[in-house]
Amino acid sequence: MPIAKGDRVPTATLMRMGPNGPEPVVTDDLFRGRTVALFAVPGAYTPTCSARHLPGFIEKADEIRAKGVDEIVCVAVNDVFVMDAWGKSAGADGKVTMLADGNGEFTKALGLEMDASRFGMGLRSQRYSMLVKDGVVAELNVEEPMAFRVSSAEYLVGQLG
Repeated sequence: MPIAKGDRVPTATLMRMGPNGPEPVVTDDLFRGRTVALFAVPGAYTPTCSARHLPGFIEKADEIRAKGVDEIVCVAVNDVFVMDAWGKSAGADGKVTMLADGNGEFTKALGLEMDASRFGMGLRSQRYSMLVKDGVVAELNVEEPMAFRVSSAEYLVGQLG
């Protein structure tokens, strides 16, 4: 059963690129005592993800933070090297934290995985955004397949008031 509004985010380990290479990020530590806007994409460098989803959060980063969000996080079932390169190429540094869910463990724990095998991509994440307050899902916006509306930065800004 997929995660829902009011649920606690499951414990999982994601990866980020640090100054000395890949570093683990435990979700409990990421969310504890903080408000985090997290969005997930089916894949780094894919068309909608690169042209609209990530750029929207980069463009709205200051506005989102001004509404009480401590950190904006992008997650994809890609490796940490790809997520780091994608973030750099998109200008995400200092605006959006790029986290890799290389084995899809976080995505599976949320119940938000999808099978993209018909596109040669294997297990991936559904497209969604969520607002997490102290480890609890305050807002959850899961897209219908092939859609891009409710997971956008603009939509989440509207939920922040």
